[in-house]
Amino acid sequence: MGKHASQTTGRTGQCLICGRTFAVSKLHKAGTLRPHLFEMIAEEVKTCSADSLICDEDLARFRRRYVEALLEEERGEITELDARVLDSFEKGTLTVQAGAPAAIDQAETFGERVADRVAAFGGSWTFILSFLAVLVLWMALNVVGLSADPFDPYPFILLNLVLSSLAALQAPVIMMSQRRQEDKDRLRSENDYMVNLRAELEIRQLHEKIDHQMAKQWERLAL
Repeated sequence: MGKHASQTTGRTGQCLICGRTFAVSKLHKAGTLRPHLFEMIAEEVKTCSADSLICDEDLARFRRRYVEALLEEERGEITELDARVLDSFEKGTLTVQAGAPAAIDQAETFGERVADRVAAFGGSWTFILSFLAVLVLWMALNVVGLSADPFDPYPFILLNLVLSSLAALQAPVIMMSQRRQEDKDRLRSENDYMVNLRAELEIRQLHEKIDHQMAKQWERLAL
């Protein structure tokens, strides 16, 4: 990593870290950074002072390292989700994968759609009431004598076969639907976790900025 003295010429300046020249609007004075972040940069770049200039790219990289150090101190390790949040935090991009659960719905096959419909119908009162109605009608036709020639007399061997076949087919179909629902729930949980972590990091950063500005104001008032 290059260690160059910051220089300002007209509307451009030189980054202390990488030595490249940028417009002044793309540079930040080290003295305006949060104290802990400034200390991290000064520890690595010995020539860093309050008037040193740092470009957006290098500042984002140091911010990421600073936040990563905080998370490691609090949690002991950085998970894959934490790393993704840190990447988005460094690049300034959105954290949420808003379309992830919807993408599963769009990519579903015909069999998966059928599985969802069967699972939804099998877990409804419509199915329960319809099933009871079929059972009552079946028994009425074969026991009560509504049918002159019962097709499945007691003990309802054919009915048992139908119910067993229905259960054998319905169970794996419902399991397929549940597995897809678990994938959606997992993606939503991951999104919620990343959004909460991103919000926590931004709020913490905002608090540090406010504390830093208040300290500067008190110093000015004390003069």
